[in-house]
Amino acid sequence: MESSQRASRARTSMALLLVGGLLSLVEARGQSAPWIGTWAASPVRDESGRSFNQQTLRQIVHTSVGGRMARVRISNLFGTQPLIIEDVHLARRSSASAVVAGTDRQVRFKGKAAVKIQPGTFAVSDPVDFLVPRLGDVSISIYLPSPTGRATYHSSIFQTSYVAEGDVSGSASLPNCKTSQSYYFLTNLDVQDRSALGSIVALGASITDGSNSTPEANRRWTNDLAEKLLDAGLNIGVLNLGISGNRLLSAGAGDSAETRFDRDVLAQPGVRWVIFSDDPINDLGSTDPAPSAEQLIAGLERLIARAHRNHLKFFCSTLTPFQGAGYWTPSGEAAREQINAFIRGKTSGCDAIVDQDTATHDPSHPTQFLPAYDSGDHLHPNDAGFVSIVNTINTVLFGR
Repeated sequence: MESSQRASRARTSMALLLVGGLLSLVEARGQSAPWIGTWAASPVRDESGRSFNQQTLRQIVHTSVGGRMARVRISNLFGTQPLIIEDVHLARRSSASAVVAGTDRQVRFKGKAAVKIQPGTFAVSDPVDFLVPRLGDVSISIYLPSPTGRATYHSSIFQTSYVAEGDVSGSASLPNCKTSQSYYFLTNLDVQDRSALGSIVALGASITDGSNSTPEANRRWTNDLAEKLLDAGLNIGVLNLGISGNRLLSAGAGDSAETRFDRDVLAQPGVRWVIFSDDPINDLGSTDPAPSAEQLIAGLERLIARAHRNHLKFFCSTLTPFQGAGYWTPSGEAAREQINAFIRGKTSGCDAIVDQDTATHDPSHPTQFLPAYDSGDHLHPNDAGFVSIVNTINTVLFGR
């Protein structure tokens, strides 16, 4: 009797183990890893009137984190007519417009090779089995079969893109193509990786965008930060949502930081941290008229509150010196120092400080760049200055 009871309990235990195993397997298959942004660019209205027709765009993006699944986002946010895209391809980039053999994958949208995107909207692709490298270059090719009308784009990318006639998205290279220094329609590359901790959005203006960094070298401070995090063993995406000429309070080059906060920060997949950088410098340099330090501080406080309501950490960057730049004024300098004092104060609400001012100013002339970090225009750091900024960021801030 006792032996039969033991056998019965053993059979019951085995059945429960099998059921539990099957449930675990079903659960694992039903739960995919969350999406994390590895690269992004902020969309801006192209006022040049440029349009594309029966052309392929091959655009090169430099990743932060990697993954085994990928998806892309194509935007027609500022378009005035429906945008049709076809034959989108991902591939590892080798050099110039050439891709690494065997890495090309076609991307689909709801199972189809083409998609129509209405004005003011965007399309997110289906997931594609594609090995996205960490800190590597990915080629994203898009065929535009009909006139696009006004483009949604991102200028000043410090990276060459390629424009070829006809549908050559799947070609290994694009001979006789033209080049561009802007991204068109492409705004995001996302990956799936269970080891990723989330993503950081860098929101700012030209210093964030990478102005005066070495072209083709990926030496923006956000690139340096992605490398530093990886060296520290932290698998975190770094998304550069800078726009050269952008402002905090009013539209200029692109929508103001306040206006685009939901779109460019809160809507990014996997975002957990925001680093707000250099926008107020452009507000201080404006002539229509320039807002006061109090107004800019109030705008900063509103962004901090919005981030906190959405459970994001908000890191404030002090404003770099800009004496010698064309729009510097003594009143603008006084306002910069007042804003920096607020950021460094205990009641700012900032979850951490990225002290870009201390990282770049000349100790003997605090209103100016240290000559070794000045790109030459007295407004933007050079590559060494960007490295100095990142050296002030403690990676412990982004730990689990």
